[in-house]
Amino acid sequence: MKRADLQKPLQHHQFASDNYAGICPEAMQAMAEANRGYASSYGDDYWTGKACERLRELFETDCEVFFVFNGTAANSLALASLCQSYHSIICHEMAHIETDECGASEFFSNGTKVLLVHGENGKVDLGEIEHTVQRRTDIHYPKPRALSITQATELGTVYTVDEMQAIGEVARRFSLRIHMDGARFANAIASLNVAPKEITWKAGVDVLCFGGTKNGFAMGEAVIFFNRELAFEFDYRCKQAGQLASKMRYLAAPWIGTLESGAWLRHAAHANACARKLEKELQSIAGIRVMFPCQANSVFLEMPPTLMEALRNRGWHFYTFIGSGGARFMCSWETSDADIAALVKDIRELVQQNT
Repeated sequence: MKRADLQKPLQHHQFASDNYAGICPEAMQAMAEANRGYASSYGDDYWTGKACERLRELFETDCEVFFVFNGTAANSLALASLCQSYHSIICHEMAHIETDECGASEFFSNGTKVLLVHGENGKVDLGEIEHTVQRRTDIHYPKPRALSITQATELGTVYTVDEMQAIGEVARRFSLRIHMDGARFANAIASLNVAPKEITWKAGVDVLCFGGTKNGFAMGEAVIFFNRELAFEFDYRCKQAGQLASKMRYLAAPWIGTLESGAWLRHAAHANACARKLEKELQSIAGIRVMFPCQANSVFLEMPPTLMEALRNRGWHFYTFIGSGGARFMCSWETSDADIAALVKDIRELVQQNT
């Protein structure tokens, strides 16, 4: 790890990532309750068992559930369970497994190749999936076996129920297993207002990596196998990869607290609403262009580099390496109206100074 510069903790000048937000009260309370007394280790405890049951109730099916520390582990280990080393994984060119996971999917699958497809607004193009599968069928080509979908996408858009069903149909036609990177799955559900089953197993998804960290957890993702056969010996994969938590109850308990209280959906809806409000406020400012539809909890903006620099000089934190050259402003469960107002005020002032 790089040595961090000594600085005060960030207050409100940040829209870089929902990872920056703290632990939501419901998750913190659940961890505190799990901290009372002793509990068995490595997932053989009351809290882990109860969290698994709550997730099965949420998805209305008898799925296999595992908990890991982070999204990279969830995605790469899940994909490794779908593929052999001579297979390939099809995903969007902006997918997190391609751009931000340091080759983990290839590493943990012993070399499974990632094949990229294009598509507007961060969504895979079905025609390109078909072309990728059919362009070579000889033994010299890494055989396509898995299709990875990000929901919500890296560009802040959301696949609808109909779109997911169409993806499922293509996957079935070409015998592709579907992996869903759901780091912001809660935001997608809040956006669509549908039952989680409608865009997962009912649409043909085999395994979902359900994100907790970006929705107010300290850490932790749930790997949910709707196709239970594919979960064979997944616990061994987790152990070998250093993802079998000895005190598993601290990864599992936040799921209980947020699912039973409804906070998982409430916080996601709040983050989405903040993003929509930010988008609306910025649309009227000259020289600012919204790049993609705001359907989850992020707003992508095209703005002059000088404006980006000036915002950073005022202490604002946001990413510019995601989204085709634009600036990404991400809202979280902790984002407030005051945060949005302060950001919009600074952008207006800076634009006026340069006109």
